[in-house]
Amino acid sequence: MKVSTLLAAAALVASALPAAAQVSVHINVPGLIQVAPPAPRYEPMPRSRAGQVWVPGHWQWNERAYVWRSGFWQAARPDYAYAPGRWVQADGGWRWMEGDWRRAERHHRHADRDDDHHGGGGGYHCPPGQAKKGRC
Repeated sequence: MKVSTLLAAAALVASALPAAAQVSVHINVPGLIQVAPPAPRYEPMPRSRAGQVWVPGHWQWNERAYVWRSGFWQAARPDYAYAPGRWVQADGGWRWMEGDWRRAERHHRHADRDDDHHGGGGGYHCPPGQAKKGRC
């Protein structure tokens, strides 16, 4: 009788343990950093080089902490402008968006048609939202 009572008590205690346990789930999203990057360091831009574009320095995450990567020169691409990388806040953390090359805008100015670029007709159109960004 004592053994069966002891087994019953043990079974009762064992059945109560899973209900008291806490489950902690940590989902690691690749490329998402929970710690905000430090403010960018001041890095003077060197004198320009023909055929080269300066890529500014930035903070990189090395799986434990941020480390500074100094700026560097990169070969220019004809008809393209370099847009530097940046840290953006996303999904409850921070994500690095790599710099990329964008098609350069060409502005053809002619002395007799200069008003075409300022709303004077002539087919010039500023896409929605671009004027606020200073691109028109």
